[in-house]
Amino acid sequence: AVGCESIGRYLDEGEARFSGPVVGRFANRIAEGRFTLDGTQYRLPQNDNGQSLHGGVKGLDSRVWTVDSHSADSIVMHYVSSDGEEGYPGELTVQVTYAVTDDNALRIGYRARTDRPTVVNLSNHTLFNLGGEGSGTILGHELWIDAEATTPVDSVLIPTGRIAPVGGTPFDFRTPALIGARIDADDEQLRNGHGYDHNWVLGNFTGAVRLVASLYDPASGRKMEILTDQPGIQFYSGNFFNDGSCGKFGRKIGYRGAVALETQHFPDAPNHPQFPSTLLRPGETYTQTCIYRFCVCP
Repeated sequence: AVGCESIGRYLDEGEARFSGPVVGRFANRIAEGRFTLDGTQYRLPQNDNGQSLHGGVKGLDSRVWTVDSHSADSIVMHYVSSDGEEGYPGELTVQVTYAVTDDNALRIGYRARTDRPTVVNLSNHTLFNLGGEGSGTILGHELWIDAEATTPVDSVLIPTGRIAPVGGTPFDFRTPALIGARIDADDEQLRNGHGYDHNWVLGNFTGAVRLVASLYDPASGRKMEILTDQPGIQFYSGNFFNDGSCGKFGRKIGYRGAVALETQHFPDAPNHPQFPSTLLRPGETYTQTCIYRFCVCP
């Protein structure tokens, strides 16, 4: 995983901010930083080309969490987001558990409760290069995603509302393919994202945890599998790295030098009633599981 060597860099407003944290209250983008819930319109900070991204200017990634418990292989922590924080309604109590398991996996579990109706979409924004920090681009990594469709975006990366089949497009990873094979194809969606920066509509969504994607580096033999109970996954191909960031060990992270695979509900879901709902009401509990499982393959 690509990350930072100090907490100070994680709190910066620059590129390093999203190198590994929990993001929310709403991961990904909300159009023009606004949504309507029960007849009331809420306005959020517009921190990304006029849109609200990853919870706003000071989202969950930029907050100090309280550690509830820890052991040799796990840590549990929580944060209470006050009513109105970054424009979101309701006091939201979020608990996250990180656990290292016996099958070489990092398991991330999320729970959240609210005292007023609100919207919630949490995710993890770790950036990966299976070749190691500063080892070059991820274009030679092989990616598989169990998805027959994506949610196409406009020029500011907001979903249009369509569900578009991946067949015959550069977005078809139902058979494992090198990330670099089609990333520079003449395709409007790739131009909008400056590469891949899109949400895939995952198959077999029932609310149960299942294998949804894998990333493999032929050079090192390292493989990562992603399991989740979520309906979507955002694949971001590191299109905005520019050698301006250093990793934990001082090596530069260059253009397309890492990828994010963020399990989630769909971007801008509060403004698209046809998407799976992100509404959370008092008395309900938001839960999510994301697992990154690692191995070395011949």
